[in-house]
Amino acid sequence: MIISVKNLKKSYEYSEKGAGVMNAMRNLFNREKLYVEAVKGISFEIDEGEFVGFIGKNGAGKTTTLKMLSGILTPASGEVRVLGHIPFHREAKLQKQFALVMGQKNQLWWDLPAIESFILNKAIYEIPEKEFQENLEEMSELLDIKDILNIQVRQLSLGERMKCELVAALLHSPKILFLDEPTIGLDVVSQKKIRDFLRDYNERKKATIILTSHYMEDIRRLCNRVMIIDHGTLIYDGEYRKLQAQHGGQKTVEMTFLEQVARQDLEIFGDIIQYQGSGATITIPREKTAEITAQLLKKLPIDDISIHEKDMEEIIREIFGRR
Repeated sequence: MIISVKNLKKSYEYSEKGAGVMNAMRNLFNREKLYVEAVKGISFEIDEGEFVGFIGKNGAGKTTTLKMLSGILTPASGEVRVLGHIPFHREAKLQKQFALVMGQKNQLWWDLPAIESFILNKAIYEIPEKEFQENLEEMSELLDIKDILNIQVRQLSLGERMKCELVAALLHSPKILFLDEPTIGLDVVSQKKIRDFLRDYNERKKATIILTSHYMEDIRRLCNRVMIIDHGTLIYDGEYRKLQAQHGGQKTVEMTFLEQVARQDLEIFGDIIQYQGSGATITIPREKTAEITAQLLKKLPIDDISIHEKDMEEIIREIFGRR
């Protein structure tokens, strides 16, 4: 397996200070140390080629976990191995096989064109010239950034910079890619472009990718497996579709009628959440969707009908709301 994590923990030290000069002086000489557990003994394994969505609220421990997997942070306790290596030992052999992209952090030189950063990465990762040119050409074409490679990074739009960040991270063809909010702040066109690129990269290169994102569309479109972390604890690890099936137990059916339909004639099919006589919205059990829909079409004068699943944003809100 590519990644193995066992009982991983990480805490941060901090202190509190009241307002005013006296509190500042008191804190200077008698600072009380407090601790917050960012990650509380999580365990999981990830195989080659998996595309995993890492979901959680702000402060849940997602970024801290990625930083421990990439060796930026040292765990307080527990065991983590990536490609058989211990990340915080920061061995060059491992560092050349993964990449970390953080949507709110820049790895490109701000005052230089992106191509200069690419050439620097070529030297750092000792990428052969032929491989460098092939990878650059391929990714520039896929992300449509050929026309901006020689423009100063500070003059690029957020979407353009994010595309260049991905290219910089992938020039050395890493086996593992850690993505922390790669589409944050991007417009819908740029989000789709990056999603399409990541899906293609995962399928062609068989790369293992862990993605954190608050955009559930990213998770839905890209990840077969999701892990949900809350207050440093892993509360779900499984297939995306199973999560939706377990927590999205109801489907919503919206209908318009060719003629008025009595409310009591609808109540036998499901719970009514909206009724207007000429139209209605009801909820039905997910597992009986086909059966009930067939009965509705047979027994009622339906002009139009649409069926909706509970979206993942709503499911995630409900999960966190119950904790």
